[in-house]
Amino acid sequence: MKQTLFTTLFILLGLLGVNAQQSQEELSEAAANPLADLISLPFQNNLNMNYGEFNRNLNVLNIQPVIPLAGGKIITRTIFPIVSIPDFGNESGNLSSGLADIVFTAFYVPESKGVMWGFGPVVELPTGGAIRGTQKWSAGPSLVVLVQPGDWTFGGLVNNTWSFAGNSDREHVNRMLLNLFLVRQLGGGWYVNSAPIITADWTVDSEDRWIVPLGAGGGKVVMLGGKLPVNLQTQLYYNVVRPDFGPEWQWRVQAQFLLPTSMFKKSK
Repeated sequence: MKQTLFTTLFILLGLLGVNAQQSQEELSEAAANPLADLISLPFQNNLNMNYGEFNRNLNVLNIQPVIPLAGGKIITRTIFPIVSIPDFGNESGNLSSGLADIVFTAFYVPESKGVMWGFGPVVELPTGGAIRGTQKWSAGPSLVVLVQPGDWTFGGLVNNTWSFAGNSDREHVNRMLLNLFLVRQLGGGWYVNSAPIITADWTVDSEDRWIVPLGAGGGKVVMLGGKLPVNLQTQLYYNVVRPDFGPEWQWRVQAQFLLPTSMFKKSK
């Protein structure tokens, strides 16, 4: 199924015959900015390694289209997580695979100079069922702030969600996500970066509340067929703080298809 999805996507995007008006350097800088007026379709795979006594691995493929609206004043991002959950109690075997809870975020981006920022709601939909999800509707505020001095990008995205409806027999949701990001452009579309995702579950005891990763990686914007810009990257993180039952490592690999909004505008 995944292979069919990737093949179909590649064919459809290739048929667009994208003739990007921006250089690889400009696209690489825009890709580092979550508030850029840029349509993108990232496929981000996160392999979370060494859970439990058998060191099992949990895999999450996030398909997360980013669509700017109203001339870039509204930025929407929808995350469709496809998870593969192992049987943690055995050395082999799979517990469940499929769609987890969908997360939708919309940012309003005011005009600003220097510091860019956006804010808006984040909503989690209970699409994962009893095993892959919370069976709760959750919502809360989300904020992203960044600066791009020279070849650098510094920023962070933070949100917190609380459950407000859903299965009354399931635990309430109250959790925070903080995604810090640091990018250094190297030229020619190359860059190095670190984008750890720190999480806190406020409903559990303090010793099991936090996951704090530390790591880095890099990537490059390439032009498929000389026309279609794709941002390829990978990072490796070690969780310096984690619950007793939590992943030790995370390996992230991403392919992000970039569609500059300028290509949809008629040339004068």
